[in-house]
Amino acid sequence: MGGLGAPWSQRAACTPRSLGCPTARRALLTVALAALLSACGGPEDAGSPGDDALATADPAHLDVEAARRPVSPKPIGLALEVDNGEGKPLSVRAGSTFYINQIDLRASVRSTFDTGMWALRTTSDFAGVGWVGLRPVDEEPVLLGGPGRYTRRRFYRGAAWMDLPSFFIVEPVDSRGVLTGPPVVLNIGAEHQRRTTDDFFVRRLRAIQTAYDCTTPRDCNSARDYEEEALLEVRNAYQHAQKRTFSLSPRTTSLRLRWSLRPFAPYSIPVQQVSAPEFAYGFGIDVEARTPPRQDGTYAPGSEITFQVTLRDGEGKRLHPQGSLPSYNDVVRGFNAAGIQYYRAFFDATTTYYRRKHRERMLMTQIIGPAQNIQPIRSVIDLEAFLDPKVNEQTVATEKEDGVYSQFSILPYANIVFRGAFFPEEGLWDRPNTDTWQYKVPANATPGTYLVTVKGRRVYLGEDLPASRTIEIQVGTKQRTEAKLTTGPCNTCHSQGGELSQVLHGNDNRAACAGCHTPLGFELEGPIFVRTHFVHSRSNRFGAPLEKCASCHLTKESIQRTSQAACLSCHKSYPDSHVAKFGPIESMYVGGGRESFKQCTDSCHTRHPKSGL
Repeated sequence: MGGLGAPWSQRAACTPRSLGCPTARRALLTVALAALLSACGGPEDAGSPGDDALATADPAHLDVEAARRPVSPKPIGLALEVDNGEGKPLSVRAGSTFYINQIDLRASVRSTFDTGMWALRTTSDFAGVGWVGLRPVDEEPVLLGGPGRYTRRRFYRGAAWMDLPSFFIVEPVDSRGVLTGPPVVLNIGAEHQRRTTDDFFVRRLRAIQTAYDCTTPRDCNSARDYEEEALLEVRNAYQHAQKRTFSLSPRTTSLRLRWSLRPFAPYSIPVQQVSAPEFAYGFGIDVEARTPPRQDGTYAPGSEITFQVTLRDGEGKRLHPQGSLPSYNDVVRGFNAAGIQYYRAFFDATTTYYRRKHRERMLMTQIIGPAQNIQPIRSVIDLEAFLDPKVNEQTVATEKEDGVYSQFSILPYANIVFRGAFFPEEGLWDRPNTDTWQYKVPANATPGTYLVTVKGRRVYLGEDLPASRTIEIQVGTKQRTEAKLTTGPCNTCHSQGGELSQVLHGNDNRAACAGCHTPLGFELEGPIFVRTHFVHSRSNRFGAPLEKCASCHLTKESIQRTSQAACLSCHKSYPDSHVAKFGPIESMYVGGGRESFKQCTDSCHTRHPKSGL
């Protein structure tokens, strides 16, 4: 889920073309390295005996046992963030070893008219990085809203700063700006390239224009509330980049972040070192069926099963009391010391591929089965299902309609999180939450193995970490059944730090994806086939020809289901004859509206040219 923007109850000079030539790039690199050498300020001091006596900002974080516990030797991946030139303060555990796993830079400007991105190019924090070549490439409305309150986003690529190879230098410094340790150099590469020297698996460089007050989802002629932003997102360090480790001297008070495209204007990220945090780094999820099965270990069709989740740190310590989870407000306002995360796209809009999907941070669970019938879900779930105060778990697929049964639930329940946004007077966001939920297996459920998954994210002392856990239950039979996946192998590209067990939700069991990834009335691009097609067709780092379906699809039959959603999640256009018959393309993700998931025909498009199948 994503792209909702702020709560709807209330909205809170160009670089010359010569920068693109090799000589200019070498000169830029020389300038950046010269700036680094001049900024070093001398070797690291030996420090004083009292330098390691660091305190936390919050005494409640102190833990005697934690203070005695040795620091884990495993390097910790840090997430760095800069917004409009201001580095987000970073707290880390003192004495740990780190590497850079994520960098988010954002520059934005607001205006009362459509400047064509000129305000961003000339007045933002990214004004001098090189904007020649910027062009719009995609557009999508947010489906929620009302007259005068619809949101439309336009997405831009091709600017010089996106296509130029660039790098970051991370310098630990003291309060005087003097280096306290060796700098770390990170190569982010260029938007249009994929090279073995890249240091991050995920790379997103783009600009976005958002109009917040459109009359209709597509009519923004009278809009007077515009935001233009530039985003640089890199994350999931490759294995070779994870080896660029560093530790922080007790004298370190900030990280100076230099970007090679603006080497003389470094960012400063304040650092506080915590000597005795309450929790350890790392994130784990346990899932347990509290309702016991029958004597043979199976559940009967028609059973209602209670499940319970336990979130833990890397040493197995609970992040919440048994039986409860923190309130929504405690989490989104930063009062949850354990780092548990909930859905937050109300405050930091997310958009598949283009904008900060990793920051959506949903805590969510699903059941899907039987495994042998698992396939994409095409039934659309409307927002009303999230707002019903009597329904905690949503049924998103039935065997009759989708060939597979599935339910999902977000935690806290959707009728707390989403209803709390629409009806703040009910005070739902301040309500304590449970760590249990119930799934009702259909009375006519097909026997087999059913998968129950919980996925979430933890942000704690500089570490931004996803995790997932899937357990299996047997319904109606002791015989284990397996999913018949028709795509793969993903590890051809997803490797050396980009494994599915590390990126996205930290889940390499692709059979457990379809239950959460369903089309929603306000986010139709939910299905995994839509997102996979969209991301790989837009990414310049996917090396195979897009028309060669055999790069991912294993069978000819797997590419023969025709619908707008299946085709236009990859293709950006279709023939005029199709426009006349089916209407213009209205969604960059699925082509149209909810009708996009209906089977077009069994006779047309039974093969794909150059598919390799």
